[in-house]
Amino acid sequence: MVVGIFRALGAVAMMMALAGCIDHANEPVLLAIGVPVNPAAVANSICVTDGNAMYDEARKQYELRAQLTGYAQADDLEAETIARAAAHRQYVACISGQGYRPLYAN
Repeated sequence: MVVGIFRALGAVAMMMALAGCIDHANEPVLLAIGVPVNPAAVANSICVTDGNAMYDEARKQYELRAQLTGYAQADDLEAETIARAAAHRQYVACISGQGYRPLYAN
């Protein structure tokens, strides 16, 4: 019983130590508008996941459109540009729904 508690505490300590290794350099600063639904870290995590899913879906849709129109090979640069734009739109829409406005450092 006591060994299980120490193992659980050790696992939690390891997760906290590893969480400090995540690179947050390119994340936007989230400005709360009104009363946010979730804390900023949780909202960012949720919306990044949504953006990643949209990126994958946009790439698939581009490939399907290329096949339907008869292009033998899709343009990778155009596919990447379209997928990144779709992911960014999804992220901004999601983070706005969470009650934040993203501010990017440029």
